[in-house]
Amino acid sequence: MQGFDLLQLHSLRVVAEAGSLTAAAPRLFLSQSAVSEHMRKLEAACGQPLLLRSKSGVVLTPAGTRLLAHAQRILALSEQAWNDLCGPQLQGHVRLGVSDYFRPQALASLLAHVAEVHPGLRLHVQVMHSSQVRSMWQQGALDLGLCMQLEGDAEGASTLCSEALHWVAAPHAVFAQDQPVPLVLLPAHCSLHHLAVQRLASQGQAYEVVHLASGVAGLQAAVAAGLGVGCVNTSSLGAGMQAWKPQAPRAAWPALPAVQFQLLPLRAGASSLVAQVRAALLSQWAALPLS
Repeated sequence: MQGFDLLQLHSLRVVAEAGSLTAAAPRLFLSQSAVSEHMRKLEAACGQPLLLRSKSGVVLTPAGTRLLAHAQRILALSEQAWNDLCGPQLQGHVRLGVSDYFRPQALASLLAHVAEVHPGLRLHVQVMHSSQVRSMWQQGALDLGLCMQLEGDAEGASTLCSEALHWVAAPHAVFAQDQPVPLVLLPAHCSLHHLAVQRLASQGQAYEVVHLASGVAGLQAAVAAGLGVGCVNTSSLGAGMQAWKPQAPRAAWPALPAVQFQLLPLRAGASSLVAQVRAALLSQWAALPLS
């Protein structure tokens, strides 16, 4: 049976994070020569180079990047299996807030995996706007929060995945060229609402907010009904919605950045249970074939 050595895969992950064999060695509690030997054996097993070496350190080759993606899932699954059979069983109640822009199927799979491994754990999940998640987390009304972040990392947060943003409309929608573009958005405290109107205003594009939905499902329904143009992330693209490409004189429509979904850091004074649940969510997410 062919396969990779877990210790060597772990070394690859740490080398990629550290940026050099020298910096990785103390993190792995190995000598530099031992780390180098791990990399040599991995490259021999793959039959191609995984690292580009220079005086400033190392970077992954395309093959190294592909193997690292596999390694992260393999190591997460190994850790998950160990926790399932040998690790402590988490028990108690933890309150989790989740952005309603987050992938619904991925969230369901994630929570199902955690429940399977830790049947004594009770996660009380609330799906709401990211601003509400952050506010409740800061006030102590939530133990953990999963939010959408527009640009950059929130300090101490852990990124689960990134997604593109899109201007969307119904396939049959037709908007008068001499009128402001009708927008379908969530309320003003939604970060995508703020982003959409800011980007349009910066380019002098005329717009009118014609419909404010209370949540993503309502926004999807309004866009699919042809009420206006929306701004959503990839996994919020629903039936009856498609990417919208304006025609002249609106051809210079503003581009949109990517967004990140991040698990907020532990709040000061968080219990050991909350810390363990956060780690379990990260581990389970890395093991899912969805990220």
